[in-house]
Amino acid sequence: MTQMVQVALAEDVAEAEEIQGILQAAGIESELETAVEHHPRAVEDAPQKVLVPESQLEQAQHAIESLTDPDDLISDA
Repeated sequence: MTQMVQVALAEDVAEAEEIQGILQAAGIESELETAVEHHPRAVEDAPQKVLVPESQLEQAQHAIESLTDPDDLISDA
């Protein structure tokens, strides 16, 4: 089995699913994993790690970058 590695960290499940959709459109499988210890009765979404096969990490990074709205990116300027 291929080792899964983190390609992105999403603030919540909705954002993580959006990233998964981008990856799926690029033909890359992905999994979600909770990024922090989360109380089971908490109602808010916990941050999510987006994981991809290690062999597809670079391809996944390019897919996310190319399909992310530039307005969503924080500039260093």
